[in-house]
Amino acid sequence: MDAAPDYIADFSAFLSASPSSYHAAAEVARRLDAAGFTPLSESESWGDAPAVPGYYVVRDGAVIAWSAPVDAGPTTPFRILGAHTDSPGFKLKPKPTIGAHGWLQAGVEVYGGPLQNSWLDRELELAGRLVTRAGTEHLVRTGPFLRIPQLAVHLDRDVNNGLTLDRQRHLTPVFGVGDASEADLVDHLAGLAGLAGADIAGYDILTVDTNPPATFGLGQELFAAGRLDNLSAVHAGLRALIQTSEGPTGSGSISVLAAFDHEELGSQSRSGASGPLLDDVLTRIGSSLGANVSQRLRAYAESWCLSADAGHAVHPNYPERHDPANTPILGGGPLLKINANQRYATDAHGAALWARTCAQAGVEYQEFVSNNTVPCGSTIGPLTATRLGIRVVDVGVPLLSMHSARELCHVNDPPALAAATAAFFAPQL
Repeated sequence: MDAAPDYIADFSAFLSASPSSYHAAAEVARRLDAAGFTPLSESESWGDAPAVPGYYVVRDGAVIAWSAPVDAGPTTPFRILGAHTDSPGFKLKPKPTIGAHGWLQAGVEVYGGPLQNSWLDRELELAGRLVTRAGTEHLVRTGPFLRIPQLAVHLDRDVNNGLTLDRQRHLTPVFGVGDASEADLVDHLAGLAGLAGADIAGYDILTVDTNPPATFGLGQELFAAGRLDNLSAVHAGLRALIQTSEGPTGSGSISVLAAFDHEELGSQSRSGASGPLLDDVLTRIGSSLGANVSQRLRAYAESWCLSADAGHAVHPNYPERHDPANTPILGGGPLLKINANQRYATDAHGAALWARTCAQAGVEYQEFVSNNTVPCGSTIGPLTATRLGIRVVDVGVPLLSMHSARELCHVNDPPALAAATAAFFAPQL
């Protein structure tokens, strides 16, 4: 396992460089470039043979990268780490510059399922992509720029008995004072990219907490940051892919990192796990290896996907919300996520694979199952199993405060997930 301090320092740098899914995909691409991977365009031919150490392709806020052994053939199976690049928050609406009572405000729409109160009274930035009328794309981020101010307790004496936030009225951030007719957020964002506001035809811009990642607590063993769900898995998969691509290049399987966008919205997009992206890429990899339809399906039959997404550790203040017999803790290792109703795709064979993988990596793991009275969330795992018929096992780093603007994990769990993923990519047969 990577030493936790060095791993967490690198993870912190990755998080800081990845305020949006588009920035995350770009940072993954940058690191793959540095490791010698070859970028590909979906609109061009991918050639006849896999490159060493590997290839990658970016589609909007998603990226898929892979490394194939030199003797890969038409029926060589895939080992896929599936994750997602997006996180809950607030997305900029059309005509975003609004205001009232002397305040300048940003019109935003709730993205996914954020823990809304956690976004109050924080310095936020705007981050994402701008697209010009000519179709060129520019990444942009503002640094600290906005704040969603909470009503003072003097004006709501019952607030500590229960906070109710109206999504339209109470979650509109401020970014200055003045007349909204004399300010323009799009102009400001365009200027940061060296463009004129009139050049911008579209944008995908989200809010991001600007507080940097930090370790704290006894022995500096706790780690807090935004977007641990699910950049913890993207980073772990990226580290494992690069590490294993530098090893032996003989027979085995094709290692794949599939980092999708829009999981927090249900994954139904061209760059989400319900879309065609993964199947498109795997089909083209198979074609480059000479696979026909039958051979590609044979490869799928021997393939595995780790659906890696953050999960829940037991909350010490709310233990009744957890299953009483399965109580994962921070620092206890990655989770094996199980659900009888297939909200997670783990089955008995998947559990056995995860046990072998963690044993090879020297990693302890924990099982997670929901309390029967608490509805279970889901992941890309069941979607991938349904779309491709590939066997899937759901895993992830345990967190507290999931979907908060700032989530919490133990410093040992992300590197443990990376070590297990490396063993998954390069199993000892």
